[in-house]
Amino acid sequence: MNFWLIALIQGVVEGITEYLPISSTGHLIVTGHFLGFTGDVADDFEVFIQFGAILAVVVLYRAKLWSVARQLPTDAGARRLFGGILLAFVPIAIIGLLFHKPIVHLLFNPTAVAIALIAGGFAILVIERVRPKPRITELEQLSWGTMLKLGCIQCVALFPGVSRSGATILGGVCLGLTNKTATEFSFFIAIPTLGAATLYNLV
Repeated sequence: MNFWLIALIQGVVEGITEYLPISSTGHLIVTGHFLGFTGDVADDFEVFIQFGAILAVVVLYRAKLWSVARQLPTDAGARRLFGGILLAFVPIAIIGLLFHKPIVHLLFNPTAVAIALIAGGFAILVIERVRPKPRITELEQLSWGTMLKLGCIQCVALFPGVSRSGATILGGVCLGLTNKTATEFSFFIAIPTLGAATLYNLV
């Protein structure tokens, strides 16, 4: 199949799945398998294509991002949020750098993705039933410890087929965040996470 058509199809798949808790990378791997688009180039493409999602998050939350940036010199809450996002990024950055090659070569396949998608579906059903009552309704209420825990939970998404946003949101609701706050934090932490992954694959 023509590469440009494959790119278009994969772009549609990425656009539909990135903001749902269903693993965009997993769906790209499965779609690429059926399209005959596999190998090292495909593996890098499936990560790099998420750069579009980063731009979308930046545009969507531009007012919030600009507000936090402006308040950094004077507002302790803005500094805590900014520092906490960077702190939450550290675990996945370290583990991703150490295990990037084995993860790509051993787990970027439809079988591993299918197992992870099924497990993720069960996790959503179970956690929605046992979740605690939400007590954190705003990003500014997040403590450094909570943000670090969410960063560690995000590392589960290094397994293709596990949704990064889904893992972060489910972890958030387990830690007492509302769905809205957990979702917003998952979008914010996506900026350094997907940005770093994109740059790494580009290099």
